[in-house]
Amino acid sequence: MNFNEYPDREMLSISVANRIAGDLKNHLLRNGRAAIAVAGGTTPGPIFDDLCAAELDWKNVCVMASDERWVPEDSERSNARLIRNRLLTNRAADASFLPFYMEGVDPDAAVGPLSEKVRDQCSLAVALLGMGADMHTASLFPGVSGLREALSPEAPEVAVMRPDSQPEARISLTAHVLDSAMAKHLVIFGEEKREALDRALTLPPEEAPIQSVLSECQVHWAM
Repeated sequence: MNFNEYPDREMLSISVANRIAGDLKNHLLRNGRAAIAVAGGTTPGPIFDDLCAAELDWKNVCVMASDERWVPEDSERSNARLIRNRLLTNRAADASFLPFYMEGVDPDAAVGPLSEKVRDQCSLAVALLGMGADMHTASLFPGVSGLREALSPEAPEVAVMRPDSQPEARISLTAHVLDSAMAKHLVIFGEEKREALDRALTLPPEEAPIQSVLSECQVHWAM
C-alpha cells in the first residue's frame, strides 16, 4: 500500500476526488465504460461533493455501494440514499446506479441476482473504501458469521453479513471483488484509525478484513 498524509480533511477530500476522477477517466478511455464502488457512512460525503462535478463521460459510469444495509432507500441508514443525494448529482447525475436493496425480498435470496448484476459490470475501475476502528471494511466485520466465505476468492460477488453490532442484515461486495479494482482508495481519519491500520498489517484478514484489500491500495489519512 501507499500512505498519503494530508494537513486537513478538506484537502484530503479534494485530492481523493481528483484522483478518482483521473482513474475513471483513464479507465473510460481504455474500456469505454467503468464501474465504481463507494463506501457509505459519513466519511465519503465531502469527496462525493467534489467528485460529482468532475468532467467525465458519466453516462458510461456505473456506481454501486461497497455495501448496503438491508433497508429501503428512504431510510436514513441507507447508503443508496447518501449516494443519490451527494454523488449522483451535478455532472454525475448522468451515471447509472446499481442498488442492492430489493423490496420484499429476503437478503439471502438476493445474493444470486445481485451477484449477476455486479458480474455484468466486469471488474471495478475504482473502489473507494472506508475502515472502522475494528478493522472492518464494507460489511466485512471481524468475527461475523460467513466472513471466511466472503474472503474466499471463490465467493460470489456479494454476501449477506449479519454483524451482532448492527441492527440489520447487510449486503456486501466480497473481498475478491473489492480487491480486483484497478484503483483502490482507502480513506481514514484520526489517530485511532491510523493505529488500527498499523495493527491490521500484522494480522490475517480473518481478524482484520481490511487486510484483504490493502495490496497496491492508496491510503489517504488526515487527523
